[in-house]
Amino acid sequence: MSSGPGIRRGLIATVVGTVLLAGQAGQAGEAAAVSVEVAARSVRPGELVVLTIAAAAATAVNVRVFGRMSAAYSLRPGTWQALVGIDLDQKPGTYTAAVEARAGTEIARGSARLSVRPRTFATRTLHVDAEFVNPPDALIARIQAEAALIREATTRSGSERLWSSPFVRPVPDPANSRFGTRSVFNGEARRPHGGADFLSAAGTVVHAPAGGRVVVARELFFTGNTVIIDHGLGVVSLLAHLSSMDVGEGETVSAGDLVGRVGATGRVTGPHLHWGITVAGARVDPLSVLALLGSQRDK
Repeated sequence: MSSGPGIRRGLIATVVGTVLLAGQAGQAGEAAAVSVEVAARSVRPGELVVLTIAAAAATAVNVRVFGRMSAAYSLRPGTWQALVGIDLDQKPGTYTAAVEARAGTEIARGSARLSVRPRTFATRTLHVDAEFVNPPDALIARIQAEAALIREATTRSGSERLWSSPFVRPVPDPANSRFGTRSVFNGEARRPHGGADFLSAAGTVVHAPAGGRVVVARELFFTGNTVIIDHGLGVVSLLAHLSSMDVGEGETVSAGDLVGRVGATGRVTGPHLHWGITVAGARVDPLSVLALLGSQRDK
């Protein structure tokens, strides 16, 4: 997979190149240059940032920011890309994305500054069955095991990029619930909403948002019938509340493939699709992924 989807122009775009050399690359006395272009819908909690890195002759590139490593992938010779997620709980401030490009025993380093601005999330009040707010003791072990399953699926992504074409909307309908909304269930505050909800009719076909491998396809307590797709390189999608699942664990899917149908399983107030996505463990708005990596019709 040597090529990838282009980045939508008109977004925030800056170039910051700071070159610190360890050794030399190419001919004697020739300096290795690293430049970094930053593209984002906005630089706030819950947003995706795409770094495009020019690193001549590099054979591997890594990025470290927010205390996490993000592996870069090659777009074409000398040009790499890395996806950085700003988690919805990330504190505002100025952070440095440290880039390391390797070519054999040679290392070139560059950096980009990310100034994360504050973001205020809305609050929503929902009423659901009481057991979904305060589950009975008999269900606690199940809930804990399922939480561990989701954590493992979203933090142990494969080292290979499994998507090559642009990301697509899993359903055609617009999102009706904003990412990061603070939820109050039956009068009790719970974790913020870590995805986008699409108010699609029951039975609506749900498509894979990008290529990848199905790592979870089973019924879970809170998210109902749930499909988790590992897109590789730390990028993982979770599609929840399905009425049916049309893929099995271990299957490989491509963007647009049928994975299930919209339903109202798990903790819901009605039929809809919940799409969550993590990037190196950071929870980001799927709509920001579509804005930067989606096809023109899906942005």
